[in-house]
Amino acid sequence: MSQIIECVPNFSEGRDLTVIRQITDAIESVDGVALLDVDPGQATNRTVVTLAGDPSQVVEAAVRAAKKAAELIDMRQHRGEHPRFGAMDVCPLVPVSGISLEETAAYAHQLAKRLGREAGLTVFCYEHAATSDERRNLANVRAGEYEGLEAKLAKPEWQPDYGPAEVNLKSGATAVGARQFLIAYNVNLNTTSTRRANAVAFDVREKGRIARTGDPLTGDIIRDDQGEPVTIPGSLKAVKAIGWFIDEYGIAQISMNLTDLNQTPLHTAFDEVCKKAEARGMRVTGSELVGLVPLGAILDAGRYFLRKQGRSAGVPDHEIIKIAVKSLGLDELKPFEPKEKIIEYKLAAQEPQPPLLAEQTLTEFVESAAAESPAPGGGSVAAAVGALGSALGTMVANLSAHKRGWDERWEEFSDWAERGKALYEELLRLVDEDTAAFDGILASFRLPQSSEAERSERHRAIQQATKRAIEVPLQVMEASVQSMKVLQAMAQEGNPASVTDAGVGALSARAAARGAYMNMQINSGDLEDKRVVEDLLARGKALEEDAAAMEVAILEIVRDKL
Repeated sequence: MSQIIECVPNFSEGRDLTVIRQITDAIESVDGVALLDVDPGQATNRTVVTLAGDPSQVVEAAVRAAKKAAELIDMRQHRGEHPRFGAMDVCPLVPVSGISLEETAAYAHQLAKRLGREAGLTVFCYEHAATSDERRNLANVRAGEYEGLEAKLAKPEWQPDYGPAEVNLKSGATAVGARQFLIAYNVNLNTTSTRRANAVAFDVREKGRIARTGDPLTGDIIRDDQGEPVTIPGSLKAVKAIGWFIDEYGIAQISMNLTDLNQTPLHTAFDEVCKKAEARGMRVTGSELVGLVPLGAILDAGRYFLRKQGRSAGVPDHEIIKIAVKSLGLDELKPFEPKEKIIEYKLAAQEPQPPLLAEQTLTEFVESAAAESPAPGGGSVAAAVGALGSALGTMVANLSAHKRGWDERWEEFSDWAERGKALYEELLRLVDEDTAAFDGILASFRLPQSSEAERSERHRAIQQATKRAIEVPLQVMEASVQSMKVLQAMAQEGNPASVTDAGVGALSARAAARGAYMNMQINSGDLEDKRVVEDLLARGKALEEDAAAMEVAILEIVRDKL
C-alpha cells in the first residue's frame, strides 16, 4: 500500500464478548483492512480495537463498526472505570506510512462527517482534527462524560462538529481525532527496585519531577512565590514514563509512551535511558515493544546504530532491522518477530497479494520471461537489469565504507549506498509495474462496447492505459540514469578493487535505459494525444543520450584504472 493509517476505536463494552465480536466482524467485512488487535477490559468495561490499512477502507471499517456499536451498546446501562461518553467513545486515526498527519486529519473529518450523517452520531473532533484550541485536548471534549452530555450540548461553545446537537441517550457522543503514532515501549533494567526505576523515569519524561529538598523522591516540595510546586523538566520531549516492577520477568522497567516519534524517536529514548540509568548505577539490559510499530521507526533505529558504528546504512532492510533488534535488545525477554511486530509486514501477511515478479528467484524470473506469454517482457527485464546495475553501485559504496584505511570516509560512501539502495528498490517496483501497465492495456481492450457510452468508456480506458505504458518505462529510464551517477562516483572514488563492478553496473544501467526507451517508442503508437507523445518521447530521448554519455565516461574511468 502506498498509504497506511492505523485506527484505534474504543468501544464502551468490555464484558460481553458476543457484542465485541459483532463489532470486530463489521470491521473485518471491509477488504483492505487488517484487524490487528482486540483488547477488552472487564473493570473498564471498554474494548480497544486496532485496525490498519488503506485510509479510505479504514474509514469505511470505522463507520461500519460505529453503526454496529450504536445498534448493540446502550449507554444508559453502561458502567465502567474509564472516562467515556459514547458507545464508540473515541476513534483516533494515526498516520503509519506514506501519509502526513495533515492528510490523516482530513480523513478524520471525512469519518466524522459520515458518522454524523450515516450513523446519526453526535461527533466532536479533537487533537490534530480539532476545530478549535479548546477541543484539541480529549479530556476537555469528554469532560462531564455521558452523564453531563445534555448540559454540555446546551452550551453554544460545545455544539458538535458533525451530527445532531440533541442528546442520543442510547449512543451518547463520539470523539474523532488524528494524532501521531504512539509507541508503548519498555526499557529493562538490571534492578528490582521500582524506586530506582522511577528515578530514571522522572529523569527522562517530559513532565520531569517536582523539585524537592534533599531526597528527590521523599524530600519537601519546593514551591515558587505563588505557592505552586517547582518542576524540573525531563530530558525527552513527547515522552511519558514511569518505573515499575514486572513479576513475570523479575526485573524493573522504565515504561514509556512515545507520543511523537518526530521529537523523540525510539533509539533516542533508548540511549537516553541508558545514560540516565548508568548515572544512577544501573544498566539497561534490553527493551520490549508493546503492540506494533511502524517499519520506519525500526529502520530509523537500525540506521542510527549503524552510523554510530561508522558503518554504511545502505544495506537491505532485513539487515537494518537485525541491527535495530540487537542494539535495542528487543529480543531479550521474548523473540522479536518482524512479521508480527511491524505493522506493514503484518498487513502484508494478512492481505493476500498476487505473487510479484520481483520476489521470484532468478531462475523463476528468467523462465517467466521465456514462457509463451508477452508479459513479463522487455520492459520488466529492462527494469530488472537496471536494478542489478544500481545494486552493483550500492555494493561498491558499501565495500568502500568498510575499506581499511578509509575510516574517515565511511559517511560519504554510506550516503552513496543509501542513494543506490533507494534506486534499486524503485527499479524492482517497476519490474512489476511495467507488467501491470501491459495488463492494463489488455484489460481495457476487453471492456464491453455494446453501447455508445460503453464504447466511449472503453476508448478512454485504452488511452489512459496506453499513456501509463509509456510513463512506466520513462520512470525506469529516470531511475537508471540516476543510478549511473552513483556508479560514476564509485568508479572514480570507490574501492579500486571493485572498479569493474562499477563498470558492469554502468553497462547494465545503460542497457536498462536504452531498452526502456525502445519500450516507450513502441507503446506510443496508439496514444492519440500527439502533444503528450512528443513530450514523453523527448524526455526519454534526452535521458537515453545522458545514459550513453555517462556510460562512455564511466567506462573510460574503468579503463584508466585497470
